[in-house]
Amino acid sequence: MTEFRKTELLYENPLAGADDVRDFRMEGNVAVTFPRRRMRLENAFDRDEATHEHGNFLFWCPLDFSDNIAVSWDFRPLSDCGLAMFWVAARGRGGEDLFAPGLAPRNGNYKQYHHGDINALHVSYYRRNPSEIGFRTCNLRKSYGFHLVAQGGDPLPDAEHAKPAYRLEVVKAGARFRFAMNDVVLFDWLDDGVGYGPVLQGGKIGFRQMAGLIAEYANLQVHAVE
Repeated sequence: MTEFRKTELLYENPLAGADDVRDFRMEGNVAVTFPRRRMRLENAFDRDEATHEHGNFLFWCPLDFSDNIAVSWDFRPLSDCGLAMFWVAARGRGGEDLFAPGLAPRNGNYKQYHHGDINALHVSYYRRNPSEIGFRTCNLRKSYGFHLVAQGGDPLPDAEHAKPAYRLEVVKAGARFRFAMNDVVLFDWLDDGVGYGPVLQGGKIGFRQMAGLIAEYANLQVHAVE
């Protein structure tokens, strides 16, 4: 497949303090702190509730991005449970803004996102659920629906060994979706626009965590690509 070239820097956010995410939208019970000048996300419940579905959440960047973008960020896990996801091209199923008042309310419950009122692409990584730790993968799904469309190995170490932050990157360009960690491409998927609905174009981006995971994020960038 042809390579991508980054061009204009469209958006940059250090995720270093509360002012940097003042306009971000929370769905679910999110605790957002910045103890090391990096955004730390975790569920806001007591630890004995950490594995419950109602402890899952999404944290949305408020901006809409057009298609043909590369989104990159630093990620460091601090616990070995749950999972992390990144969402892109998120809109209402009728093309509405993700936060349009006519869409059904969302509170972090996963079914609201894959069988609700929105379309999106979402890649899950750092998967540390008990049923998955024997064979670790990164999974790309397309919604509406729960369509597993691409998969690759997950090279991230457990939290005790993840001392540096890892640089993650998603490229969404037309029918192409590429996911990489530290410049190692884990999968590169081409959407035929037929089997799982039309190719998604533009929308919002967001971070999701499953309850139990504590993780840090920093240095979010969005570039145009060609």
